[in-house]
Amino acid sequence: MSDRPLVIDDDRYSRLRLIAWWDQEKLAQARVLVVGAGALGNEVLKNLALMGLGHIYIVDFDQVEESNLTRSVLFRRNDCGRSKAEAAASALKDLNPDLEILALNADILTDLGLGMVAEMDVVMGCLDNREARLWLNRMCWKTGTPWIDGGIQEINGVVKAFVPPESACYECAMTETDYRLINLRYSCPLLRQEDIQSGKVPTAPTISSIIAGMQTQEALKLIHDMPVEAGKIMVFNGVTNQFYKTEIQRRDDCLSHETYTQIAGADLGAREHRVSDLLNWAQDFYKVGEWSLVLDRDLVTAMSCHGCGRQVEILKPLSRVGHHQAICEGCGQVMQVERAHRIDAESRLVDCRLLEVGVPLFDIVRLRREGEERFVRLDRDRSESLSGVSAT
Repeated sequence: MSDRPLVIDDDRYSRLRLIAWWDQEKLAQARVLVVGAGALGNEVLKNLALMGLGHIYIVDFDQVEESNLTRSVLFRRNDCGRSKAEAAASALKDLNPDLEILALNADILTDLGLGMVAEMDVVMGCLDNREARLWLNRMCWKTGTPWIDGGIQEINGVVKAFVPPESACYECAMTETDYRLINLRYSCPLLRQEDIQSGKVPTAPTISSIIAGMQTQEALKLIHDMPVEAGKIMVFNGVTNQFYKTEIQRRDDCLSHETYTQIAGADLGAREHRVSDLLNWAQDFYKVGEWSLVLDRDLVTAMSCHGCGRQVEILKPLSRVGHHQAICEGCGQVMQVERAHRIDAESRLVDCRLLEVGVPLFDIVRLRREGEERFVRLDRDRSESLSGVSAT
């Protein structure tokens, strides 16, 4: 028998509490949003659950496939065909039943409200395309929420921590090529091309563990109010086992550098209230009228064919309209797309519900009149947005 003294753990986190600066109570109160529940997201989620992160929100609109099983620690064969977010949430609940873990079957480009992001202590980006990363970056900057981006390919990976408003951001490092690759996903009338895919990124499960560990440690430091190297790219080359850092130059003209201030809370909801309700509320609250709603997401309102005169009414965010929908059924020509960016009291869309014009639940909307802007949070949606789909 060993002569080492017997140590009885007094609770699940007793070994973690031995770390001098560790604050389990602070972790238990923290909220972290993980966007993307693929190979990298699985590892990040596993780490957060093991550490006792009290409130974990998972966003992903994809389903588990057979190919995910070799790279995703939380998925099992019987999860195939199931929502990734829900499958991951269930696995985490088994791993640590003490936590509040919520699954959101949502597309970050259209379904996630700014109010949700603003509630988070940290956002973890576990995404596989530039468009989603850029959108998440702008959401975090608008709400002043720190976020940590991770990326993997083969056995290499990168981690970037961003802390608005001071640090450089993801868009600061984007090049003309990056913007061009994003635009490739859309056709001439700016509709999403179904046949242009982001591509399946080849990755090994080992690099997911390494990069997720780095991401989670950066989140851990932020939650404990410890400094992080914000605005730097941490690169790991798995072929040579080399690790290096580079600094992103902050661009003063970066389009992402907008932070919403003086946000007013309104007892309105995107699902039940109309644009007219919002404009009337603004007139009463701000004591002036003639406000208009400025849409963050391009809204496709109709399509018309110049060849045969056919018209199709449609109300969908641009990213949800496929190129095939713009092909005229009558003559086969590409139809002209009509879009809306702003809705005022005279617009035909003013009686539409906010959700119908692309405003997600618990969003922070932008109102404008005569050069001045105001920001309004849809507080009626808070409870529904933060409850999501609970893991059971």
